[in-house]
Amino acid sequence: GTTKEVRIEEVTRGDFVLTRPGERLAVDGVVVKGGSYVDESMLTGESIPVKKGIGDRVYSATVNGTGTLTFKATKIGSETALARIIQIVENAQASKAPIQRLADAISAVFVPVILVLAVIVFGAWMIFGPNPSHIPAILTTVSVLIVACPCAMGLATPTAIMVGTGKGAENGILIRNGDSLEKAHRIKTIVLDKTGTLTIGRPVVTDILVDGISEDEIFHLAASAELPSEHPVGQAIVKFAIERDLTLSSATDFNSIPGQGICANVDGIGLLIGSAALLEDNGVSVKGFISQSVELGKHGKSSVFIALNGESKALLGIADTVRPEAARTVESLRQQGLRVVMLTGDDRITAESIASELGIDGIIANVLP
Repeated sequence: GTTKEVRIEEVTRGDFVLTRPGERLAVDGVVVKGGSYVDESMLTGESIPVKKGIGDRVYSATVNGTGTLTFKATKIGSETALARIIQIVENAQASKAPIQRLADAISAVFVPVILVLAVIVFGAWMIFGPNPSHIPAILTTVSVLIVACPCAMGLATPTAIMVGTGKGAENGILIRNGDSLEKAHRIKTIVLDKTGTLTIGRPVVTDILVDGISEDEIFHLAASAELPSEHPVGQAIVKFAIERDLTLSSATDFNSIPGQGICANVDGIGLLIGSAALLEDNGVSVKGFISQSVELGKHGKSSVFIALNGESKALLGIADTVRPEAARTVESLRQQGLRVVMLTGDDRITAESIASELGIDGIIANVLP
């Protein structure tokens, strides 16, 4: 019934761990109380926080959002996902590529032969060389060892594997073993994840459609209502309003409807922000914005409807925009003769929109993690 801080080494399986907003999770586990959005980008590369509730798995070193989570520790120490990734990199650095095994096999025969030859050379110069014979004998023996011994062949490959896998890990590329690194030059197809790789990885406001109200007024109200929300879409609206230097108000009667949106009161005005279904369930017609919503969908953008006091007043287009360098990178890969394929959990319409913008050759959409 009490909470106390302990060293991470003291956490055991079955302990209940409390993680406050903004803290890193200590070990892997399953949420038993509370809810939050967790930034798992260091594990998955996905920079959009993942919603976590009771029964969901969480992982060590990921960052908790604005909620408080209590989870039951299931994996500790070397068992955690982060520890396994570290182990993969270490194993890769210690692994032998096929070419290294060949080099070792040659060295196993070649080195003893060179040592025997060096001894023979030393003896020959000592017997038949000019006086003082030990000087040319030592020089020629060392020359044979330096020139003929396959040290470079034996050392270059393991050094290359260690450096290659290490630099890869620094840049977020995990190479499983030396064999994979050796085969890399034969790659014909590059498969890229969409979210956080080709795109920025967080939703931003891209389109604004209003009816009888100014854009600044709608964002003042919407951002004020979304301020308590942890949802990435809500945070995108807040960020957009802040970038416009708008002053936000305090929201009252805030309520989040999972999968649909929010409702709140701001400056005495009742707001509904979310899907068309949320507004229609509350008796608000969205017919005035349906055609624009369909058009946004064709370009891979999500529609967020906003109603004020029971009237539909605005439609926002929200999308995860393409990284500025993505098109240049894709073109560079294609110039190297590589086929570029995009992998995404998004629907095919969204995927095709991004792919056409970047000149990507193939799409695999609607895939699970």
